Amino acid sequence: MGAVTRTPPPEPVALRRQLAAEFLGSGFLAAIVIGSGIAAQHLSPGSTGLELLENAAATAAGLFAIILMFGPVSGAHFNPVVSFADAAFGGLRWREAAAYLPAQVAGCIGVPWRPT
Repeated sequence: MGAVTRTPPPEPVALRRQLAAEFLGSGFLAAIVIGSGIAAQHLSPGSTGLELLENAAATAAGLFAIILMFGPVSGAHFNPVVSFADAAFGGLRWREAAAYLPAQVAGCIGVPWRPT
């Protein structure tokens, strides 16, 4: 039998890249939720149950995609409550969780907004 080789652990990602990933991921999530709600209203006017189902399905698919994109970089928290809960359970340092907060809030406000 051959020797077993171990893959070295990945290098830590710079905080700057983590914050950028949280900013973009939070913004994309807000845009997906807003956009799927608008689309559901146009697809099924007057059918509230169907609108909610369409919104939930589109949001789940979008969240899955952005978790795959940004999860390896920042952990894909996209929500300050999730970041602070992760810090409380030891998965994230408190300093990083505190740094994620403004990036997540700014992403949710800045990315989906556009002048009309």
